[in-house]
Amino acid sequence: MTLYTTLDSPLGELLLVGEESPTATGGTALSSLSVPGQKGGVVPADLADGTRADDAAFAHVTHQLRAYFAGELRDFDLEFTAGGTGFQQRVWATLETIGYGTTLTYADVAEAMGVPRSSSRAVGTAIGRNPLLVVRPCHRVVGAKGAMTGYAGGVERKRLLLDLEARRGAA
Repeated sequence: MTLYTTLDSPLGELLLVGEESPTATGGTALSSLSVPGQKGGVVPADLADGTRADDAAFAHVTHQLRAYFAGELRDFDLEFTAGGTGFQQRVWATLETIGYGTTLTYADVAEAMGVPRSSSRAVGTAIGRNPLLVVRPCHRVVGAKGAMTGYAGGVERKRLLLDLEARRGAA
């Protein structure tokens, strides 16, 4: 069954969507984390009939998100649902290796994946389709020479997340 909840955050009200999973901590595997106005993000109207609000099912997720925004958590320990193409999954797995408080360029991500740096545009497209903002840290990917480019949640939110991590210090 698909479940959802919302959480107030410095980015605005987050919409968390997940699937019941007997193997996930707390019983829910996260499938989407969206911010208001997110390009391609899930909004409540997108939720299918039968989707049920369940704050308790996301307690482990909301606890970790609150700790992250408070500067008390650097690495999320969450189960995600599968999704995306094989290439997108490889890109998203690479995002999860980018350390708290650090950034890589799109070309760096391509290189870390073992694909040519010239694939950075395809990497950027896959990053733009990341359904799990914040917890899968696509905000840590910047343009060449550190340019603040491309973030489905808006460049202002990307800057806010990077500033939050910079204030708390790299691991």
